[in-house]
This record gives sequence, structure tokens and C-alpha cells, in this order.
Amino acid sequence: MREQLTAAVGKPHLSYSSLKYALGDMKLWEMYMRGQLKKESEALYFGSLYDMLLFEPEKAHEIYYTLDDADIIKEIGGKSPRNTKKYREWKAETLDSMDTNDKMLVSNEEWRRANDMIKRLKECGLYDKRFAGGKYQVEFNVDVDGIPLKGFLDCLQDDCIIDSKSSRSINKFRYDVNSFSYDIQAYIYTKVFDIKDFYWVVQEKAYPFFPADVKCSDETLFKGEMKFHEAIENIKSWLDGNKQTVTHYAEFIV
Repeated sequence: MREQLTAAVGKPHLSYSSLKYALGDMKLWEMYMRGQLKKESEALYFGSLYDMLLFEPEKAHEIYYTLDDADIIKEIGGKSPRNTKKYREWKAETLDSMDTNDKMLVSNEEWRRANDMIKRLKECGLYDKRFAGGKYQVEFNVDVDGIPLKGFLDCLQDDCIIDSKSSRSINKFRYDVNSFSYDIQAYIYTKVFDIKDFYWVVQEKAYPFFPADVKCSDETLFKGEMKFHEAIENIKSWLDGNKQTVTHYAEFIV
């Protein structure tokens, strides 16, 4: 399949994200595989910062830089000082004078919030319980039953796999697992590393940053497996020249 994928879309492997798109509109899957689908949401942006500070804090300053705007915010005042012309002019002038070396800009608030979340994770003991002593940001690029899979997992322990997630609500995370197809991700990781136990360490992004230790059930892993095979069948059909999956439309009753 690697050769087919490379010839068709220029990418020789599949990932959790690509399989997630293959469950829906195959046109989106094709765009994603070709690098034409740019989705940089605030949640993804903050999640990347949080993971970097959680697992590889020594590298954070190589990737990110902060902008101290406390003084200009105080000077401008009002409800939305960052939306003013004066603030935009100050920001542009300040950035022009800085040597950022193509680093990514994050606000002091985001940097502080991510570190405060990690602090609570350590204070409650969940960091030591799940992450201590593990291997972080483990990359894989393997063929599983003829399917080329590539990705990174957050933490690999000898007897389990742990994935870090930030969430709006701990109570609603069970619905996020289905909505964002985290179950496919869990199935892929457990399949690739031949480890059955999978956990999510979930933490709310709003103060006081309530954390949770969530085990992936056998039922959820099975749902992920079913979704995985459905996505693979859609991709194989598309690669074999069946473009019906691109032209189909959704039909349902609510």
C-alpha cells in the first residue's frame, strides 16, 4: 500500500488523523494526505504547547517564545486592549526588534496556564503514576497487516500506553472519545506496540485544571478497531479507483 499511497497522494503512510478523515468525506481525506488541509485550531495549538512542556520542557524555548505585554496592556486599559490599533502597532514593532529564529509565539497567559496545569498534575500524583520513568514522544513507522502506519505516542511504559489530552470538561470526555475518534488512536497504538492497556490522562483547561485518569475499555478498543477497518476499506476503495466515496452525501434523521 505504501507505493499506492505515494503514487496517489504523495504520502507513503497513514496516521490516526488521516484515518479519522477517511471515516467521513473522502475528499477531506485526499486533501489532508496532499497537505492541502490546514487546520490550526486554538485547541491544537495549545495542546502542542502543553505536551512540549509536559514531556520535553528542555526543548520548549527552542520552539516557542513569549511576548511580555503586561505593561502595554495596563497602559491601554479597557476590556479588549489587544484588539486596539495601538496594541497591534506595539506588537509589530516589538516583534521586528526581536530575533525569534522562526519560533512560535505564545502569550504569557498560555505559557503560564500550561505550566500551572502540569503543576497540578504533579501535585496530585497523577504525573508520577502514569508518566514517570516512561519513554516520551515515541515515534513509529511500521506496516501492520500490510497497512503502513506512522505516528507519535505520548508515553510508553513497559505494560501500558498513555496519551495526554486537554479537555473542556472531564465529564464530557467520554463523548470526545467518539466525536474525535480517539478510539482509533488507542487501537492503533495498542496494535503497533502489542500492549493491551491504554490510558488517557485528561485535564481540564480551565482553572483549577481538574485532572482524570481514564482507562480505555475493551469495548472502546473494539469500536476503534471497527472504525479502523472501515476507514481502511474506504481508502482501499478510493485507491482502486472507486471515487463514489468522494461524491457521496450524508443522509440521516435527527
